[in-house]
Amino acid sequence: MGPCMDTSGRLFSDRRCLGKSMNPTLFTFDIFGTVIDWLGGMQGSLRSVGRGLAVEEFERVIDFQSALEQGVFRNYCEIASESLVEVLAIDAQKASEIAAQMGRWPLFPDAAIGLRQLMQRAACVAMTNSDRVHGAQVQDQLGFQLSHWVCAEELRCYKPSAEFWRGTASRLGRPLDKSWCHVSAYGDYDLNVARQLGLTTGL
Repeated sequence: MGPCMDTSGRLFSDRRCLGKSMNPTLFTFDIFGTVIDWLGGMQGSLRSVGRGLAVEEFERVIDFQSALEQGVFRNYCEIASESLVEVLAIDAQKASEIAAQMGRWPLFPDAAIGLRQLMQRAACVAMTNSDRVHGAQVQDQLGFQLSHWVCAEELRCYKPSAEFWRGTASRLGRPLDKSWCHVSAYGDYDLNVARQLGLTTGL
């Protein structure tokens, strides 16, 4: 279940960020784990190659990716592929194929409807540790284009680095202030940095 969703998976207006009283003029969204079902998608891809995935294994894969993201910049497809090989012993070719298709993993229920509704109120921009190819895949699933897809491949850095937010602000020509609401499932990863930079946040 992504953020700003109830237990049925339905996107709703969280008064901390999405409520009318806050009136943000820009929404930015984490994608994997927030709009895309990261765990369910990985489990589905691994089932297709005859491998199960426990939640504990998923968490080890993500921790491995996070460690790689702090080093010399590499595209996310390469990092994701290596994490599957090293943590789960997946064949390298199969791991590369999975990594290249992650933007086709399932959306959370009503993610498309919720984002479409929010775009009637303000710009909606992806801020994501991913590659451009994943942006094309996700937006194809949504059935419409987001206002912008800002990804690690474009900025050459990964969240939670504050440089990701500063780079996004530069590309959008926006100040880092309370009129910008960042939405993420990861309070200790995305949201702490966003708050420190003066943004409104939604979980």
